[in-house]
Parts: sequence; C-alpha cells; structure tokens
Amino acid sequence: MGIVDCHVHLFPPEAAADPKKWAGERGEQRWATMVAPRPDGRRIQGWATADELIRDMDAAGIAKAVVQGWYWERHETCVAHNRFIRKCVSAHPGRLYASASFHPAGGDAALDDLKRARDAGFVGIGELCPEAQGYGHQDPAFESALAFAAECGWPVTFHVTDPAARDYPGRVATPLQTIVKFVGAHPEVRFILAHWGGLLPFFEINAGVARSLANASYDTAASPLIYRDGITEAVVSVIGTRKILFGSDYPILPRGAATPTFEPFLDVVRRAGVNDEARETILGGNARSLFRLD
Repeated sequence: MGIVDCHVHLFPPEAAADPKKWAGERGEQRWATMVAPRPDGRRIQGWATADELIRDMDAAGIAKAVVQGWYWERHETCVAHNRFIRKCVSAHPGRLYASASFHPAGGDAALDDLKRARDAGFVGIGELCPEAQGYGHQDPAFESALAFAAECGWPVTFHVTDPAARDYPGRVATPLQTIVKFVGAHPEVRFILAHWGGLLPFFEINAGVARSLANASYDTAASPLIYRDGITEAVVSVIGTRKILFGSDYPILPRGAATPTFEPFLDVVRRAGVNDEARETILGGNARSLFRLD
C-alpha cells in the first residue's frame, strides 16, 4: 500500500525567501526564531516547494503525505497558510493531503475557515500548540473546533515537547500532565501527539494514563534530531504498533544535511528491531486508517 508520512510542512515561497521579514510583517516571531539558523550557524530548517516535496517523496518511496499546518500566533496567518496549502494539495491529488492551521482568536471566522478546509478535502486539524499560540485548553472557540473535528472524523495533531529535552530557540513547554488530562476529557476526538508525544507513550505503562490516552496516537516526526536509535522498539514494547505513525517533519534538515531528505527519518522505523508487519503498520497502515486516506 505504500508509505504515508503524516507530518510534513510547506511554507509560502516568500516565507522561505526571507523568513525574518515575512514573519515580522505578520507578528509571527516565534516561528521566525525557530526557523532561523542556530547561533553556531547550523541550519535546522530546510525549505521546499510542493513539487520538490513530491520529487523527494518519489525518491524515498513515499506514496502519500499529510501537510500539517503550523501553530501560528495569529488567526490571519492560519487562514493564509490554509489557503496556500489548499493550492499545494489540489496540485497533487492523491499524493498530498492537508491538516488545517487554527487559532481560536478568530472566533466564528476561525470555525468558518475550518469549514472551508473541510469542503476543500482537508483531513485534520494541526499542528496545534496552545502554549505557543497563547490560548487556554478550555477556550470556547477551541472547544468548538474540537467538536467540529469529531463531527468530521478528523484527527487533531498537537506539537508536544519532551520536558527533559535540551533548550532551543523558540522552544515552548507543553506539560505532559495537562495533555493527558485534556486528551482524556475529549474521548470523542482522535489526537496525534507529535514527536513521540514527548515520550508520553512510556507513561502508558500506568493503567490510568493508558485509559486517558486511549484516543491518542503518536508520530515519529523529527525523531533522529531528538532521540537515539532504539526509540521505535522501546515504544513498541510499551504500547504496541497500533498507535504509532511515521512522520518526518520534512523539510527539517537532519544533522549534516544541506537539503531536505526523508532517509534518516525513515531509517528510524526501517532499521528498528520489529517484524515486517509492525513496520508496515507504522509506515503507512495506521495513517491510512486514521486519516481515512483510502
């Protein structure tokens, strides 16, 4: 059936050309900080057009990809980014799918934009990060968006930060206990907790946590930049394979890479000590089912 990457990003060409200027004009300073070169000059963020994404997918043997939105700080940026992603996806039907950016500060207008996304064939909401976007988990407009996601059968993807991980520019804490409580309070919504959920899967060895996170899955996005080899086997030993989805965070740059590539991210799963059925489930089966791509 082919590999599915559930976590890639695309940004407008003007954002890639001059991220600092583009973000400054839109009040998106956190994003500008995160994509800027590190103090030592090392680049983490790469850039790609939709056509370049498809080229790299073909080279890596990836059949389909879900283009995630971003946890923008302004509603207006969410709307503009959704409009841009809609064009990218429509140019590559059957290969690219989309999750919608969202900010509850837009109120009814934000929900209207989600409805436009639904009508355009989007398949989810995300990537979200209330802590970075500046709203509370109990925001009424946010609750309305979650209800809409449940109605549509859309997964909602959250950026999750490992609380023990090193600091980096633009980093924001996403308290794991808050996530456990929040996900457990919305059993009607399917959540994807990105970046291995900040290692939340290991807490599922606690029966109460496992019950609260019964409706949560985890993607592998940016894994080789954060964790050592063996992370896949370790997580599988606790929760099995049903809740793990391959994600790369493309076009983020692996260490030592000058241009975006999928290979180091795929290797996290391909080289894992799991059987072929488990590998295929993680690399594509779970995402196809969760996003209803077939």
